[in-house]
Amino acid sequence: MSNYYLPGIIAGYSQGHFLMADDEDSDLQWYSSSEHALIPLDDRFRYPTSLRRVINQNRFTVRINGDFRAVVAGCADRDTTWISGELQEIYWELCQAGWAYSFETWQGNELAGGILGIAIGAAFIGESMFFEIPEGSKVAMVHLVNHLRRQNFQLFDAQMTNPHLERFGAYTIDTKAYQNLLATAIDQKCKFIPTEYESVGMGSIVKLIDN
Repeated sequence: MSNYYLPGIIAGYSQGHFLMADDEDSDLQWYSSSEHALIPLDDRFRYPTSLRRVINQNRFTVRINGDFRAVVAGCADRDTTWISGELQEIYWELCQAGWAYSFETWQGNELAGGILGIAIGAAFIGESMFFEIPEGSKVAMVHLVNHLRRQNFQLFDAQMTNPHLERFGAYTIDTKAYQNLLATAIDQKCKFIPTEYESVGMGSIVKLIDN
């Protein structure tokens, strides 16, 4: 049985809000922003040539939900975190209910990096990312964008931009434009997990290496 009302949480994200804590010990609050950062899923997406070389070297394998809790913990592991213990548990319950996912890179048996997000319809709402091995989260970003394209997602919300995301073509739009895009995207039927992998279960390797 869930300790949280998950439909209400998904409704909040569907309206463009997001949960945050001011620090590890603070209560969770709903927040919204006057601007939203998006990662383009069209030809505006880009990444450095040096990263392309890393990808072509096949240093990393890619998994979905290989170690969801470790990705959440990695995202929360910083001097000042907005991912409180309570929010970590909410993410876990959303994962078990099929809403939240960790998109991961691995080097052998070591988790290299990952991106945490929530999938609603054709919208992927990126919550956070982290890395343990250099380039781990960057490689995850490239493969995640290609995965979202294959699954016909329409929106990749990064919430707030920074110089790191701008290297991938991230751009900002105002709230009205975002609400319109979000409403259209969440009304579509998309599956984050490809149909052929649905019966494999948690922790399976999803081979998404691009040609």
